[in-house]
Amino acid sequence: MTAPVHLDPGKALQPPSGSSRNAAQTDGADFGQALERAQGLRFSNHALQRLHKRQIALNDDGLARLASAVEKAERRGGRESLVLMDDLAFIVNVKDRLVVTALDAASRREGVFTQIDSVVLAGSEGKTA
Repeated sequence: MTAPVHLDPGKALQPPSGSSRNAAQTDGADFGQALERAQGLRFSNHALQRLHKRQIALNDDGLARLASAVEKAERRGGRESLVLMDDLAFIVNVKDRLVVTALDAASRREGVFTQIDSVVLAGSEGKTA
């Protein structure tokens, strides 16, 4: 199950520390609660594990850019979207606003994504398109 997560403004999102599975699961719940922003995004347990394993940190700007990209996908009728942001990739269930997984450049291997219906390039929040 996924839990809503909240992030303190101005602080970068860091994966939970801890090497044991139980510690990661305990920290993961707190981490999950720390992740969601007012934008209403949720992160699956799988996505939280991938963020932790791949040491992907999201700050307020990154979460806002991700949420904005999900909104763009929703406006265009996307259901399962690949969101590309800098060197990161996120698979998102648009209807549920649920981040399913997160990948960094090293994790993309072949660069093949299946079972998606749209791709969104997350722009910079400070720039207008």
